[in-house]
Amino acid sequence: MDRKLLLIILDGVPWRNFRRLFGNLEGWVDTGEARVWKKRAVLPSISASCYASIHTGVTPQEHGCTGNGNVFRLSQKDIFSQVREAGGVTGAVAHSFWSQFFNRHPFDYVRDVEYDEPNSKTINHGRFHTMTGYGKANQMTPCDVDLFATLTNLCLRHGLDYGLLHTSTLDSMGHRFFHECEEMDHACFVMDEMLAPFIPRWRQLGYDVIVTADHGQDDRGHHGGRGALQQETALYYFGDVEGPDANAVIDQLQLAPTILDRLGAPIAETMKGQPFLK
Repeated sequence: MDRKLLLIILDGVPWRNFRRLFGNLEGWVDTGEARVWKKRAVLPSISASCYASIHTGVTPQEHGCTGNGNVFRLSQKDIFSQVREAGGVTGAVAHSFWSQFFNRHPFDYVRDVEYDEPNSKTINHGRFHTMTGYGKANQMTPCDVDLFATLTNLCLRHGLDYGLLHTSTLDSMGHRFFHECEEMDHACFVMDEMLAPFIPRWRQLGYDVIVTADHGQDDRGHHGGRGALQQETALYYFGDVEGPDANAVIDQLQLAPTILDRLGAPIAETMKGQPFLK
């Protein structure tokens, strides 16, 4: 494949938090090195349902994942499978739901936490965590700089054409502390600061980079339903092609066909969204 792309999903970040608290990302928008658009999540705007829709390009009503308690191996074609069909190499550093959706279900703690499978038809190089025991008293989330470094390691060692990174830190912070508080402001600041050094490095390695979230959160740290705070987030694009007008709102179902189009991989017939990068 002649193009490469990394998708960075920071779980549970509403539009207002991205635009107000991520100074590094916004600084690159100001200098013209990045572009930003509003993106609207599917319904239900719950994590697992959004993960499945981001990668398959179909609604939860079609793929069947109705929430975090209903995770299974999806039947639809997805970004990983289409990149593999085009001969590309794929990798993921993410919550174990992603492995269950796009590789194997159920998740085996020993077999699936770390694997390298060059012949896989979906994810060739997986590094997954489960957050087992998650709750308000203990978020059970890995350090984000370790996740960013792990993705970079996979890119250098295995020459990924497409790589996914997903972290639940900010989603967990929102559920724990809600919003408009010192704890949430600081958590967003730390995430922005940890992510920032990796973006120039990924760009130097030849990757387009998309930074976004799966959904937002409302004032009480809730999501799953309808409404701007729960559904709307930001999408930052670092790359060399043009996108829509600055005031456009991107549908979450456009993400899969856009990524595949950018990579030169075949877009599955089930993916009806229009690519937004040209």
